[in-house]
Amino acid sequence: MKQKKISLLVKSLFLLPAIPAAFAQQAEEPSVQKVTVSGIRASVRSALSVKENSNSMVEVVASEDIGKLPDTTIAESLARLPGLAAGLDRGNASQIVARGMGERFIGATLNGRELASSEPNRAVRFEQFPSESLSGAIVYKTQNADLVEGGVASSIDLQTVSPLKYNGRQASLKADALYYPEARDLDTKAVRPRLGGIYIDQYADRNVGVALAFSYQKQPSVEKRKNHWGFNEDHSADINGDGKVDKTPWGFETELKRGTNERGSVLGKVEWKASPDAMITADVYYAKNKIREPAMSHWTGDLGNWDGWQSANYSNLDIRNGYVVGATVNNVGLTTNSTLWTQDMDNLAAGLNGKFNVGEWKVDADIATSSAGRDSAWRDVRQFSLNNGTIKWAFTGDENQAFSFSHDSGNPAAFGNPTLYVDTDGHVDDRLSSAQLSAWRPLDAGVVNRIKFGARFADREKKYHQTTWNLASSTAIPAAAYETVNVSGFAPFIVLKDFMGATTALWGDSAFSPDGRTPTANDQLAGWKVKEKNSSVYAQADLEGELFGKTFRGNAGVRVVHTRQTGSGMESINGAAPTPAEGGASYTRVLPSVNLIFNLDQAQKQQVRFSVARAMSRAPMDEMRASRQLAIDTNPGSQQPITGSAGNPGLLPMMSNQVDLSWQYYFDKGSLLSAGVFYKKVSDYIGITTDNTTVNGRAATLTRSVNGKGGNVRGLELVAQHAFTSLPAPFDGLGVAANFSYNDSDIKEYTNDYPMVGQMKRNGGLTLWYEKAGYEARVSANYHSAFVRMPRWTAGYMIENPAETYVSANFSKWLTPQLQLRLGLDNITNQKVVETQSNNPYMQNVMEYGRRYNLGLSYKF
Repeated sequence: MKQKKISLLVKSLFLLPAIPAAFAQQAEEPSVQKVTVSGIRASVRSALSVKENSNSMVEVVASEDIGKLPDTTIAESLARLPGLAAGLDRGNASQIVARGMGERFIGATLNGRELASSEPNRAVRFEQFPSESLSGAIVYKTQNADLVEGGVASSIDLQTVSPLKYNGRQASLKADALYYPEARDLDTKAVRPRLGGIYIDQYADRNVGVALAFSYQKQPSVEKRKNHWGFNEDHSADINGDGKVDKTPWGFETELKRGTNERGSVLGKVEWKASPDAMITADVYYAKNKIREPAMSHWTGDLGNWDGWQSANYSNLDIRNGYVVGATVNNVGLTTNSTLWTQDMDNLAAGLNGKFNVGEWKVDADIATSSAGRDSAWRDVRQFSLNNGTIKWAFTGDENQAFSFSHDSGNPAAFGNPTLYVDTDGHVDDRLSSAQLSAWRPLDAGVVNRIKFGARFADREKKYHQTTWNLASSTAIPAAAYETVNVSGFAPFIVLKDFMGATTALWGDSAFSPDGRTPTANDQLAGWKVKEKNSSVYAQADLEGELFGKTFRGNAGVRVVHTRQTGSGMESINGAAPTPAEGGASYTRVLPSVNLIFNLDQAQKQQVRFSVARAMSRAPMDEMRASRQLAIDTNPGSQQPITGSAGNPGLLPMMSNQVDLSWQYYFDKGSLLSAGVFYKKVSDYIGITTDNTTVNGRAATLTRSVNGKGGNVRGLELVAQHAFTSLPAPFDGLGVAANFSYNDSDIKEYTNDYPMVGQMKRNGGLTLWYEKAGYEARVSANYHSAFVRMPRWTAGYMIENPAETYVSANFSKWLTPQLQLRLGLDNITNQKVVETQSNNPYMQNVMEYGRRYNLGLSYKF
């Protein structure tokens, strides 16, 4: 579909609701206990109802209709909540940042059960959960004793549909066409499908409920990228003769990707009301993600000017703050790369739950298993230019990245024979089993109206291994196997038309199999396994009473957690062959919490909420590896300390003493004014540094992750939302939601003195919505200031992500009571993703994913 046609359709959908005769009044707010919500207004009311009645400070995502969350995945919905934002991966919202704290401080559960992760640490990729499978999510900003520990910043509980809460059989199907203009620019397929559906029914006189859901999406994965590799800081020379060292770049790369990101998921859930006193629930969720990204790139690695050997080749210098950010360099080579990134991820979560009435007691028993895997490989057919040439560049920061090559970069004959690099074939496997038991009963004991006790046991094992190899060839790939690609702003590329076909023809069918290949020493040192056994018990009292003439409610409790962890890996001493290494730790932590809500008026519209708690977030699992590379002075009697780099299986959890205070005013249905402040005193903060320790009884100085001193985190959160139902038609269908957060911290990373990962000073959002007579429209803009991220697997690789504003819009019209036409626009402003490295404004990795559109139909049965 052409952009002009899409523009006309957007205008039509947005203007049609202005015809006053077309309007009809919306239905009244549904009961929170009955899942009959429909439309934006009902979703807003349902979410606020849960927020208002919770004893914790929470944010809520509620379903607008069966199988219909506000966005394609839960990650996009979470990123719009007050105090939350998301880091982008391939242009999609993925891992969540909350209250200016990164993914290491975010706990994630599905139906109250902890989730395994396909990431090497603990972070959950929230984009794996599509709207069809979830009824909503609750973000706990404060702690309860009955919450699974692990979220200093927040604990996010994703919730699947409950079929017995629906009235009768219901089903919904969706079909969308995804359109990516950027893919068209890269001469690849720009339109891809998205399908989804959910079926809910009840049997045996409504004593058995069944829910089945599925989703499938094949999203274009396209990207334009220019990446600076950094500067020669230590061995540069004075090029312009002014007596000052001019730091030259190691090089840069330019890249175009044109692949696919294919995601699919299924959900099955059965609820059985075995008797008035017993409810049994079994559920299973499975998601698979398959990424195939053919790409083409140029590398320029001959610019480093080590000790001045290239100075005579430099001209037209642009030197800023001692860095050569632009120049012309003669007699340098060029590398062309035809690559294929493959990544397969799978996630499984299954559980069996029983709720029973035993006299006055209510008992909840739960067993669950969760697993996640990730298989990935970067495959690179690399060729060097046969002749040297001239390169001009100007990488001056602020996304300004201009360059040109004199090489015939679009001609296969200009490059030599290929070498195949597989760097690396890597595999993550995470398995988590848990069992929980809790019981509660009403109690009339002063302000205590209910007591609750519980215990949880969990066993987790996560491991990683990799293999790296390369295959040379004395034979050229035929020129007919290549195509030349010309894209504005880039030098011409050559790329294999059929990557797998061309490479297997040259190197054989086993070229990409690790079977029979010996892992390198570096591969062995990169592998690891971490085991973790967790047990916890808690007691909690629900409170209700009156104080100073004001009614209040809340809870108070304590959770006691014990963890035993073991990390294993390989170690190498003075470059010798790696040998096994192991270490570990055990610890016990006590986590008290109190939540109180004071009602300022008889109608309970105004509330003051107060919470004080101690919270914990465990160490990233990959950083608890025992792998290490050591250098030891073996001379007799030497007292020189051991040096090297290592993981740290003895890492302890990061802890936080925290206080929250907020005022909330629910002044109308779907309307809220709120202001809150929070403070966290974080201790045992984990970061990478060089510290003094002991290895085998001998003093050692190792670069590794350690528990540091931590510091303070504080913030302010403001929320305002209102449905303008009192306005005259047609404006009574309007609504607005706005939020703003300010976060501050004195915690510094131990690398480059960066601010704490995830620390956004400011973030907020504005959403305007309209719903009337079958028309729905939503326009959202979300902003965050600059923050530090760790976007790669490598622990300690940190970049600064600059301020971003992400704008999206959704429009829909019910054509019949069952059939809905939908249009979505994402990244309307074409927000790029920029990574600035090493606190150097000239070292930028700039990625452009482009705008995205979807046009689809939904049908309710």
